[in-house]
Amino acid sequence: MTTVDFEPLTVSVPIWEEPAGVFRVGKSRVLLELVLAAYLRGESPEGIVRSYRSLTLVDVYAVIGCYLANPTPFKNYLLECEQQSQLIQTQIESGQY
Repeated sequence: MTTVDFEPLTVSVPIWEEPAGVFRVGKSRVLLELVLAAYLRGESPEGIVRSYRSLTLVDVYAVIGCYLANPTPFKNYLLECEQQSQLIQTQIESGQY
């Protein structure tokens, strides 16, 4: 039986922030919440890349892998996004935006 020694693999998560509090994936301007929402709806990484052509498959897999390894900060971020969205919706409907 042959064994192979693999070097430890370190994968950086391709997420950047701009403006403050808004996270984007890879070298694109695609929002992190859009990628996660698509994944949570059951879309495959390949399907996500087809939907957002500025993303790379490697970046999408890295983000999903990080989410699966530690979902809590991602879930907190998605909750914040949803709360912010609801606040803006309320302001628009009341004519205060």
